Amino acid sequence: MDRKLSQIFASLSHYVVTFLFFYRTTVFRTNTSYQRWDEARKNWGLNINRTRDLTRMANTYYDGTGISPDERADDLNHVALCTWAFVRSMKRHLSPEREDEADFKTELFEKLPPEQAKMIINAAHRPNRALQDLSYAIDDLPMHFLRKNEIQKSLTQFEDNLGSSERLLTSPVPLFYSRHLARFLAVWLLLLPLGMFDSFKGSWNHILIVPATIVISVMLFGIEEIGTQLEEPFTLLPMQAFCDKIYNWCMEITSWSPGDNGRPMKEPRAQDQFFTADPQINSAAAMNGAPSYQNNEPAPYQFNEPDPIAYDPSEAMGAAPEEAAPAPAAVDSNEDVEPSQTDLNKMWANASMGRGGQ
Repeated sequence: MDRKLSQIFASLSHYVVTFLFFYRTTVFRTNTSYQRWDEARKNWGLNINRTRDLTRMANTYYDGTGISPDERADDLNHVALCTWAFVRSMKRHLSPEREDEADFKTELFEKLPPEQAKMIINAAHRPNRALQDLSYAIDDLPMHFLRKNEIQKSLTQFEDNLGSSERLLTSPVPLFYSRHLARFLAVWLLLLPLGMFDSFKGSWNHILIVPATIVISVMLFGIEEIGTQLEEPFTLLPMQAFCDKIYNWCMEITSWSPGDNGRPMKEPRAQDQFFTADPQINSAAAMNGAPSYQNNEPAPYQFNEPDPIAYDPSEAMGAAPEEAAPAPAAVDSNEDVEPSQTDLNKMWANASMGRGGQ
């Protein structure tokens, strides 16, 4: 028995050595392909998370002061549709034209205004155009500009995901690497029956070599095919299902409104009121020391110059006046007396002349 095992291993020794090189090459190729698929999957996972987060912030930060419910619903629905248009354009951008072009145009004309749909379809880079429309929609919402900037950060994440996906699409695994691996595998399996000939001499006419070779070939060619399929991750990911889910979730989020859960919303606190666009609230915020904003923009700083005053240069230089000034009235030390505007102007002028003398 031991002698037979030694003969089997001796006959397969050269195949074992070559298989080690084949194994390392196949594992490296499969791992590289899986990393590409995993990165594409994470990009779309971030798209799903960011679309929901963007719509939630737009719905929460929306300032409905003086705006009808219908106008509010129209603004938020437009944001949700522009969000869906971007991910749908990204899906079309990463898919073969023969598989998705007709469906893409049909869906855009069904959900978007005709003019917007035409602009996206005619754009050289459709995801960029859809992302620009989404940026316009966010900037048009009635809310504080700091909150708009917070929402715009999600668009930067969309741009990063799009760039990462384009890198995977335009830089596949080198073709000569895949071809060399396939040739090596074919030659190795073709010569495998010769290496196993002595190992199956106990069977009738070495007939067991045939099923053994078939099983080994199926397993190894299966591993090679897995690596080939994973090289193109966008043909495997259910991107259409992702887009449909994003559309449903975004439209559902925009249908919610403050207080619809039965819990009434509280009035904004004084320190938070300057985030609104109501002029009355702005004036109240200014009285509390907060900056005032009109139409979501900061009011320009107003510098009030002091009124010109008449003063005696000799008095400013410390010379004695010709006529003695009347003695000031006695002031009770227990009372705090604020100087008048005229006194403040004189003090400012004296200080200015004093610095000029130096």
